[in-house]
Amino acid sequence: MATFSIIVPTFNRLEVLPEVLSALEEQQNAPELEVIVIDDGSTDGTAEWLRQRRWKVSHRWESRPNEGPAAARNRGVEMASGERVAFLGDDTVPSAGWLAAHAEAHDANGEDDLLAVLGYTGWHPRMRVNPFLHYINDYGLQFGYALIDDPSDVPFNFFYTSNISLPRRVLLQDPFNLAFPYPAWEDIELSYRLKTKGLRMIYEARATVSHDHPTTLRRFCERQEKVGYSGVVFFKLHPELAPFVGLGPEGPPPLPGRRRQKTLEALAGILQFTPLRTPKLWEDVLRFYYIRGLHRGWRERVQEQEGKNEEPRSLE
Repeated sequence: MATFSIIVPTFNRLEVLPEVLSALEEQQNAPELEVIVIDDGSTDGTAEWLRQRRWKVSHRWESRPNEGPAAARNRGVEMASGERVAFLGDDTVPSAGWLAAHAEAHDANGEDDLLAVLGYTGWHPRMRVNPFLHYINDYGLQFGYALIDDPSDVPFNFFYTSNISLPRRVLLQDPFNLAFPYPAWEDIELSYRLKTKGLRMIYEARATVSHDHPTTLRRFCERQEKVGYSGVVFFKLHPELAPFVGLGPEGPPPLPGRRRQKTLEALAGILQFTPLRTPKLWEDVLRFYYIRGLHRGWRERVQEQEGKNEEPRSLE
């Protein structure tokens, strides 16, 4: 039986998935592992490619209708045989010592059977990393590694399934919640539940993966709107964390003015590929879209589901 089961949910990422799997087959000084790939309804030929691939390690894969990464991860946990599972993204390529670093961190805390190990997800070398990409990776909007104060006790909101490992039995008892319509907050929601049951998360910076996911300010704005919507789903599950999500007693805060937003977006769009670092500008631009997602989620998930008759507050 494998010590680690590496679970990789994938959806239409055949341009980088082969590199991820090859890197898993080349792990150095790693414990016994198995690779489990869940094809989440890809339409780019992923299933046929997996069927024909010549594997060098123990593996299993399954192709299923598209249900999102949470369902795919749950299925991967069900199929796994390892004592521990490690999650990767289908676009996060592990370094040669990635799994060894995870294993050493777990072994160093051997008496702690409720331990998650978070690794570092950085940009892939072929990405042209500008200040905006560096900002969203390390300062809290996509990831927030620079904000980790105590690597030996990491808060629940740093649970990133692009690079994390924990005991399989924990996830069999408490799987990912399938209520989230977008790939946002479902990992944080799981982490919050596990933290209330005693899970401790530590940060192991040596467990590195390279993230090959090109993005722009515009694409990230669209992502943040979905994150805001999913934040309301999180709130419905855990209303005690309304302030953490950004909701007040009356719901979302007012949406910033559109005229000002257009001006800020135009300026940020011009500057995003320059060497200039403008974190306040980026925060203001992205906050608009997050709040807009909160409003949409509040209207659809709270007022409608509770049968309220009043009109939602204006989104203007």
